Amino acid sequence: MCSFFIYIHQETHTKGKTEPRNTVMSSIPLAAPLHADSASPAVEMDPVEYTLRKRLPRKLPKRRNDVYVNMKTDFRAQLARCQKLLEGGGHREICVHGLGLAINRAINIALQLQASSQGALQLAANTSTVELVDDLEPEDPDEAGEPMTRTRNNSAIHIKVFYPDPQ
Repeated sequence: MCSFFIYIHQETHTKGKTEPRNTVMSSIPLAAPLHADSASPAVEMDPVEYTLRKRLPRKLPKRRNDVYVNMKTDFRAQLARCQKLLEGGGHREICVHGLGLAINRAINIALQLQASSQGALQLAANTSTVELVDDLEPEDPDEAGEPMTRTRNNSAIHIKVFYPDPQ
């Protein structure tokens, strides 16, 4: 399979402003599912500079006992939030969700909760695959073609941390 390099310029969005982050060189195979709309087949790209905009994943149900773990928030703060929900929040169970790189952190939080409870808490884990969508927009709209989208899969974990029912 043949591949080529394109420059992808990532941007961060803070309070309504778009600031450039860093330019990343990425190798995208020709057979990658890049397309202008979902109905068209794979499109070959010229090696032109594109801006990569990663869309947020689809919204999962947000209940009071759902905790979505990420890599930006401090680990101890996320762990404290989970402990607060279990101890002071009146919940007998919480769901800890992790996506991609945050899977290890979600597992670690669940295991820390179980260890701190001296085995009173039990864990039940499920894994899934989440489809994510990226937008590739040309840096110079006059030079390049139209914007494209790329779909990719990412792993996710959903850990139920709960007190078992007394018997």
